[in-house]
Amino acid sequence: MATLDAKIPSGSIAEKWTNHKNSINLVSPANKRQIDVIVVGTGLAGGSAAATLAELGYNVKAFCFQDSPRRAHSIAAQGGINAAKNYQGDGDSTYRLFYDTVKGGDYRSREANVYRLAEVSTNIIDQCVAQGVPFARDYGGLLDNRSFGGVLVSRTFYAKGQTGQQLLLGAYSAMNRQIGRGKIKMYNRHEMLDLVKVDGKARGIITRNLVSGKIERHSAHAVVIASGGYGNLFYL
Repeated sequence: MATLDAKIPSGSIAEKWTNHKNSINLVSPANKRQIDVIVVGTGLAGGSAAATLAELGYNVKAFCFQDSPRRAHSIAAQGGINAAKNYQGDGDSTYRLFYDTVKGGDYRSREANVYRLAEVSTNIIDQCVAQGVPFARDYGGLLDNRSFGGVLVSRTFYAKGQTGQQLLLGAYSAMNRQIGRGKIKMYNRHEMLDLVKVDGKARGIITRNLVSGKIERHSAHAVVIASGGYGNLFYL
């Protein structure tokens, strides 16, 4: 049985993604407009990925099987979003967020990826605020935190009981801006059926148009699968 190659960089867990980012080949800004990227899913991951890639200059095709990206299941996330900003001054750190997240995932997560998530968590909150997400604030106007999910510190940023919905609206707004610019082509009511691989690399997808029933093929230089747990179907 073939083992799954997760393509995780080598090195110590605290440095592997930083070192990898510093050593990878970059794409010239002049070439980005010639590169197509397919994003499958328009929830928090897919919506923000599509918006960010388009803002960087890539041509993005975004797919969702709902009638609108706003109907993505990310709306169900109610508790809040964690980040190691340590606003409460109670000893939070990147490592503590990493440890609590791995523990909260029953030790099933890829540790290197969780550490990277903890590293960029503070930037994610800043990005959401810039997109207009109305996080709860204290009486001084600073972002509020609460303890959530059995962790030892207060690090959860929230918007009442509607954090998922408000985050999704923020990502959706950023996406719509890029759709208006012509950098994202949106495919609503399209269901992904299969992944097209060329020489071991994802180069496109096969979809079904859920309105007409037509089977379509879409090619790209890269494919981002942001479809929730369903993405585990495809071992790349």
